[in-house]
This record gives sequence, structure tokens and C-alpha cells, in this order.
Amino acid sequence: MKTDVLLGLQWGDEGKGKVVDVITPAYDIVARFQGGPNAGHSLEFDDIEIVLHTIPSGIFRKNITNIIGNGVVIDPAIIVQEFEKIKKLGVDVNRQLLISKKAHLILPTHRIIDAASEAAKGKTKIGSTLKGIGPTYMDKTGRNGLRAGEILEPDFTERYELLKQKHIEYLKQFSFNYTIYEADFFAGVEALRTYKFVDSEFVINKALADNKKVLAEGAQGTLLDIDFGTYPYVTSSNTVCAGVCTGLGIAPSKIGEVFGIFKAYCTRVGSGPFPTELNDSMGEKLRTTGHEFGATTGRPRRTGWLDLVALKYSVMINGVTQLIMTKADVLDSFENIKIAVKYEVNGVETEDFPSELNSTIKPVYRDFKGWNTSISNISTYSRLPSELKAYIEFIEKEIGVPVKIVSVGPNRNETIIRQ
Repeated sequence: MKTDVLLGLQWGDEGKGKVVDVITPAYDIVARFQGGPNAGHSLEFDDIEIVLHTIPSGIFRKNITNIIGNGVVIDPAIIVQEFEKIKKLGVDVNRQLLISKKAHLILPTHRIIDAASEAAKGKTKIGSTLKGIGPTYMDKTGRNGLRAGEILEPDFTERYELLKQKHIEYLKQFSFNYTIYEADFFAGVEALRTYKFVDSEFVINKALADNKKVLAEGAQGTLLDIDFGTYPYVTSSNTVCAGVCTGLGIAPSKIGEVFGIFKAYCTRVGSGPFPTELNDSMGEKLRTTGHEFGATTGRPRRTGWLDLVALKYSVMINGVTQLIMTKADVLDSFENIKIAVKYEVNGVETEDFPSELNSTIKPVYRDFKGWNTSISNISTYSRLPSELKAYIEFIEKEIGVPVKIVSVGPNRNETIIRQ
């Protein structure tokens, strides 16, 4: 058996949480392979609305094992709060969740370093969520980090103090107070000790050998990948399909279907290039209609038309086999809709996504007629307005990958699966 992968193709916020929740019944295991509490996966079902930050989005489906993989970074204070919210909804988190011993811990001082680093950048700041993600991954690659399994060791406090002192030396140049986070951190560590820590790479590979179905869940989006995103305005991990292998410990030959999720338009949180951004009333309409505010930060998202140049690039990088379009319903009231099909760079048109985006890049648009009707109550593809089907089928033709799922609303029931 092979591992299927579900990941975002834009700058995050594509609706990964909802789609994982929808398709999880077809799987035995759902595993997060990168990112941390900077993620915000929104789920809506049975009059419940909840945002997950670290826990895989399959947690609300009974008899499904959820795994936090080694590529994830964990803030004990944040994750135990997430546990409590989920438990109140009747989920047996202790039974359904496994945590990799090799996942790294976010320390209180990581959060302070994150804030200090962002402040020092001034106008060039990247728009960090200030959750300590970047500094934690830096310690991981610098071979200084603390791993989740270490909280089970008797000398964990000594190991914590050693890394903390290294951070304090660095932070002497700044004004800071890490102690405001320490009480919650250690309370979280104590609570975490009651959960199941495993060598998740063995768990997943054994499951595959036993013909169990595994779904790898990504966080953020392809265009935020540390290598292939719009650097330096990116996250600190590999959000692309290749990150599944290092983030869960499975071989490239064990990758099966790759589900790529994209919105019917584009959004971005924080700084960085955004060729199709709309800084006008149309962009504001997209923001308000789509409720485009960060699930983690609450910040208003920047909005713009769908960028086919960037989407093709993401599909290529990830080897996407099936596309999933979300938030098509947000475009219900638009008379005209645009898709960027090319870029104009220094007077020359191109369909290649450049290594560095800047203000000289101008999108070349193709116009589409809107459908001007509500689609949220439609349950089959054949009943969708002809204008929307033309929009979808144009995207399929240009990219060469079928759109298998169309989300027409935030609820798990508002989903069209094409046979």
C-alpha cells in the first residue's frame, strides 16, 4: 500500500482541514508531516466550528489513528489547549493520537527569538505568526533542538535549561521576558507525558506493509515552501510532497495519489509578492464574502484572482494527480472573473514561475463570465452552473490534471465529489 498526500498549492489557507475531514473515512491513518501551530485548519460539521493547529484533521472521525510526525514542531502549551477543546467535543484524544518522539519542541525562548528577529527586520519583515516556528527549525538543523520524546527522560529539565541558556545569550541584545510563557510550557509538558509517544516511521511503514491506508496532511502551502516558495517570504519547512518522505520517514516509492488543493481565487497572509493581488473594492469583496481572515493570527488576508502560472508550478513540483477546488461559492455574486494565464516580465510573456517575483511582473488575464447564483445547496457536478463548469474545465485543460472535488461551502456536507 502507498501513502496518499494532501497539500495546499497556494500560499496556505486553501481549506485543507475541511477536505481531510471529508475524505478521512477512506483511510486508517491521517498523519501531519510538517509545520506547527502556525497552521490553522478549519473544520465545520454538525453545528461545530473548530480550528486545528497541530493535531491532524482526521481526529473527529472515529476509529482513525492520527499521527503527529517527526517533521512537525510542537508547542506543549498550545497543543494541550487544543487537546482540551477536542475532548469537550467527545473525542478520545489519548486513544486516537500518536506523537512522534522525533518531533521537535518549541520553547518559550523560541517565541521570543521569533519576535525579536521579526522586529529587527523592520520593513523587510516576512509576516511571521510569531509562534517560534522558524527558530525551532533553526535549532533542529543546527543540532541543538529538543525532541518531543525527550520529555520522557529523567533529565529533561536539565536539557531544557541548557538550550534555554544558549537562547538567553543570543537575546542579551534585546529586551525580553521569556518567563511569561514558562509556566504554561511546563504544564503542557506534564500533560503531554500522558500521551502516546512512538517511533512514528515504524508505525506508518508497518501500517503500509499491512495494507492500511495512510493519508499525509500538509500545512501551509506550496508557495510557502522553504526551497520552492516565494523566498524569503516563506515558512521554515518543506510544505511540498517531498516533505512527506522526510517528515514521516517513508520512501519516495511509497507515495500514491497526490491531492492538490487550491482556492477558486488566491489569498495570502503577511508580507511577500502576490502578482494577482487586488487592492481595490473587488479585493475587499473577496475578503468579506470569503471571510478571509487568518485562522491562526486573525489578520485580514490579501486577496486576488486565481494565478494559473503559480498553480501549474505547484502541480509540477508536487506531482499532483488530483485537484481539489475550494471556495467556489465565494465567487457566486461576481459578474466577471479573471484568471492569470501568463506573466509579462520586462515586456516578454512567460508561463514559467520565476525564482524571484517583483513589482515588474504583470499578470496577463483571461476573462470568464460569472454564474450569479448560489451553489451551496448543489450536491452534484452536473447541476453546477455552466459558467462555473467552464471555469473548472478550463483549469483542468490548462494544467492537465482533473478537478475531482469541488467545495461549495465550509461544511463537510457542502462538497461535490466527481466520480
